[in-house]
Amino acid sequence: MGVRQVVCDIKRAMTVHSKSGGRVTFLGYGACALAGSLWGTGFYFGRLALNEMSVEHMVLYRFLFASLGMLPLVFANLGRFRLTGGEVRLLLIAASFGIPIQFLLQFHGLVLTTVSHASLMVGSMPVLLAAAAALFAPRGSTEERLDWIGWLALAGSTVGAALIVLGGHRGPIAHGQPSLLGDLMVVASLVTALAWVLLSKKLMETHSPPVVTAYTILAGTVMLAVLILGPWLLSPLTHHTFQPLPFAHVSPTAWIALAISGLLCTATTTLLWNWGIHHVPASRAGVFLNIEPALGSLLGVKLLGEHLGPYAWLGGALILAAAVTLTTRGHEPGSVAQPAIILE
Repeated sequence: MGVRQVVCDIKRAMTVHSKSGGRVTFLGYGACALAGSLWGTGFYFGRLALNEMSVEHMVLYRFLFASLGMLPLVFANLGRFRLTGGEVRLLLIAASFGIPIQFLLQFHGLVLTTVSHASLMVGSMPVLLAAAAALFAPRGSTEERLDWIGWLALAGSTVGAALIVLGGHRGPIAHGQPSLLGDLMVVASLVTALAWVLLSKKLMETHSPPVVTAYTILAGTVMLAVLILGPWLLSPLTHHTFQPLPFAHVSPTAWIALAISGLLCTATTTLLWNWGIHHVPASRAGVFLNIEPALGSLLGVKLLGEHLGPYAWLGGALILAAAVTLTTRGHEPGSVAQPAIILE
């Protein structure tokens, strides 16, 4: 009787654990999907702010707002977040790739191209992420590796994003025409984002991903401030003229766009993505990055006066099918934390 009771208790505990694990996995995918949706608004709000200021000032303001959103997390972990000298260097290198280099490249590229083209370039990130996850997975590990169905679904998702972006009718573009240089700058920003992912992975395996994210954003914001404000502060000594920070003449619309970009599109999304990708494999969560170009193109339609045609509807169906395929099959997620990605 005692043995039978023990067996029943073990079965009951396994059932509860299985249900709990399934719920956490579902929430992990949901967090990644919400992060992808919020990231999809990044180019739109960035374009609103760029109507009134330079790329450098827009990016700096955005990350000042993002840093405000991260301060409570930093204060809550003061004294508990300790890094070795090597880890500090790794965090600083990762921050330089992930924030100043990535974002200045990306939004300078946006100035030289269109929202539709920039969104299309971002649609290639899930393939880069999945390929990197498979290439740099530990030897003998199959958790982050995709089979042919997984690769087919991921490719279909990227094609779907391309169809959505290319399916719109292009009207007059007030902020410039598409250019190869602008598109390549956006692609280069994705490569730097991928470098940030690979460099940050070691830190996030031994430290809390949200806390690492908070300190990375703060470090990157300080780098931005030094890079952008340094020459202006030194201008009396160098006798060069630099444009001061825009403030008094910035419209409420631009301030709201900057606040949303920093607090929602950066701080909230990176925390959501870090938490979600901590509970699901990066190669499968990567499909939700394609929500970005999908939603970005929808906002681009309104911004550029385009309309959605049959290709856009087909693209949406491909993205949905890929998401369902990758999230309802495959291996159970592991416990290795993967770093966040800030794309827009």
